Amino acid sequence: MNLQHNAGKGFLFIVSGPSGVGKTVLCNAIVEKFAPTVVYSISTTSRAPRGGETDGQEYNFCSPDQFEAAIKRDEFAEWAFVHGNYYGTPRRFLTDNLDAGRHVILNIDVQGAMKIRDSYPEAVMIFILPPTFEELESRIRKRNMDSEHSLQHRLENARQELSYRDQYKHAIVNDNLEVARRELIRIFADYIGAGTEVSQV
Repeated sequence: MNLQHNAGKGFLFIVSGPSGVGKTVLCNAIVEKFAPTVVYSISTTSRAPRGGETDGQEYNFCSPDQFEAAIKRDEFAEWAFVHGNYYGTPRRFLTDNLDAGRHVILNIDVQGAMKIRDSYPEAVMIFILPPTFEELESRIRKRNMDSEHSLQHRLENARQELSYRDQYKHAIVNDNLEVARRELIRIFADYIGAGTEVSQV
């Protein structure tokens, strides 16, 4: 249990890890297990939707001009320019949900995580690791979503992100998805007082 946590407020969980490590699948499993107690913070981005992505579900999509205007209005708890696009966390979403006692899960890169930690030092930091870097590269290639140049850029970013592992309180190696899911659920349960619920996970 985090001793810095204010009674009556929700916990803020930050989940990070390199692209392709399985963060989104694991975060979705947490929301499915603990909803409506745990809510997923939906980031705002200036990039175009991919595949079957829907506005307001995977991301809130906007134009670069709209994002920059929101920056000027100080609407983001954190924002970053990653892979040629803006990504940010709406400040009001975090404040409204945490004050209402709901727990918020943030799936963000290490840049954003460090900024959020500065504003929310009580945040629970969780890092998702690949079993090996070679396995991570294989997963990214199997997505077949990027050019070779873009893929190499993602791999270089992944190397940099992995160097932040020691900045996080918890780390999970996603070698087996089901094992990683169980471990992440148990971490959440320890904080939000749901330990009796996880015997059947």
